[in-house]
Amino acid sequence: MTKLAEFPITTRWMARSPDVIQLYSLPTPNGQKVSIALEEMGLAYEPHLVNFSTGDQLSPEFLSLNPNNKIPAIIDPHGPDGKPLALFESGAILIYLAEKSGKLLPADQRYQVLQWLMFQMGGIGPMFGQLGYFHTFAGKDIDDPRPKERYRAEVERLLKVLDGALAGKDWLAGDYSIADISVGPWLGTLRDFYKAADLVGWDKLKHVPAYLDRFLARPAVQKGRSVPASA
Repeated sequence: MTKLAEFPITTRWMARSPDVIQLYSLPTPNGQKVSIALEEMGLAYEPHLVNFSTGDQLSPEFLSLNPNNKIPAIIDPHGPDGKPLALFESGAILIYLAEKSGKLLPADQRYQVLQWLMFQMGGIGPMFGQLGYFHTFAGKDIDDPRPKERYRAEVERLLKVLDGALAGKDWLAGDYSIADISVGPWLGTLRDFYKAADLVGWDKLKHVPAYLDRFLARPAVQKGRSVPASA
């Protein structure tokens, strides 16, 4: 496709500013990662709310952009070689935006950043999400304690890994980066939305609580956490 208007998703979510990055998202931890990155990098974008309560993510228009029916997804009208680029998976989007903007993926820390990004994608996101399900959502009504304990123990272990990595550092890879943008929203969700801090030894951690506070104090983080706004 050579023009934004050729993408089927634009028939359901019309672009008011077709010259900027189109973001299709919801302010969940994975969605927040991309909106925060866009704010931190100063890239122009237009957010579109994908409302899960009305099944937007299962619509043919959204599935044409992300067949995995998950948020976030983007279309950059000015992708590589000047052609539009459609992209899903938050980690892939973060890497793309960092390379496009030249920000938050320092060349001398590139692989350290990517290692912690993958740590979040493969560990923190799935395990925190499962604990949230069994502690906060429908899973809390399951009598068998073993599923919840499995995820509780793994979340506690992952937090200890993070805590050790942050000893003597403000940010995971040295400088603030997309690794922190990837991890921070999940920590905030665990503590403030799932309200699971007491389950996983949060108060025993030496570095993670202050790390989260530093992250949440950033103006771009505060703005990006509520994008796209609910209708």
